[in-house]
Amino acid sequence: MMPENDNSPILTVQPKSSPRSAWRSPWFLVALVALLLCGGQWLETRQKLGDMQQEVARRLSEADVGSKEDRGAQKELRTQIETLQAKLGAVEGKLTEFQGQSAALQTLYQDISRSREEGTLLEVEQAITLAAQQLQLAGNVPVAVLALQLADNRLARLDRPLYLPLRKAVTKDLERLNGLPVADISGLSLRLEQVLLGIDKLPLASYGRPVEKAENAQASEALPWWRRSGGEIWRELKNLVRIQRFDQQAPVLLAPGQEFFLRENLKLRLLNARLALLSRDQITHRSEVKQAQEWLARHFLKEDKAVQSALATLQQMLAVQLNVELPNLNDSQAALRSLRQGKEKR
Repeated sequence: MMPENDNSPILTVQPKSSPRSAWRSPWFLVALVALLLCGGQWLETRQKLGDMQQEVARRLSEADVGSKEDRGAQKELRTQIETLQAKLGAVEGKLTEFQGQSAALQTLYQDISRSREEGTLLEVEQAITLAAQQLQLAGNVPVAVLALQLADNRLARLDRPLYLPLRKAVTKDLERLNGLPVADISGLSLRLEQVLLGIDKLPLASYGRPVEKAENAQASEALPWWRRSGGEIWRELKNLVRIQRFDQQAPVLLAPGQEFFLRENLKLRLLNARLALLSRDQITHRSEVKQAQEWLARHFLKEDKAVQSALATLQQMLAVQLNVELPNLNDSQAALRSLRQGKEKR
């Protein structure tokens, strides 16, 4: 037994814990639970990593496939773009060519339009000149009216404000011409011609009766010979005696050869009257018609209907007024000159 010393250190010897007591320690359980938790977490993390690797691998594989598809699509797209660029270049070339052709056609159309306009204006100028010449030289109002109407129709086709003053002037001259008293020169000339053609058939007053008509001679030729012979004998017997009145003015007796010259001189009078009518010579026309009327009344049988018709026609000729003061076309000509000068300045 060891001596008790108060100053000596006291050694306490703890008894060794048994393994069974270590297993029952709470720290051991905590450490074990922590270890299990760490292991489970590690397994879960590993599993997640594996799943993630698989997902990444799948995504990479899909991305690779998509990249290959994208590369194919890009290649196809580049091919399409190149094709479209080639087509676009061709379209641009055709567009440039079309623009050039369009500009050429536009220039050609403008040239044609200008040439057509110039041609129409030239026709208008010719029509106005013709109308002025007909009025000044021949006094032919109907032809002048037709010429001005033609000019007005040509100006109406142009339908531009530039030609409006000229059209107004032409319309004004047309109204002035239409308001004139116009003699029917052509109709009067034809009536004179009818009188002239009938001069050879008019009976002379010195014969006392009209000349036998041709249709009566033809009718007698169609009769039998015995009736024709009887008719000739009867006509000869009637010619032996002729009863004529001399209580009136005695007709001018003509020698057999003078009849031809009378008719020819009368024709010349009527021809001169017709020429004076066409040239609108009032004095000469009246003088010739009056002389022809006097000859008809003096030398031809007044009771004959043809002579009466000829005298009536000549009387109507004397009443015709040929000398009408005709207007000029100065307004239309001045407007045309002004238009020409304006176009030349441009």
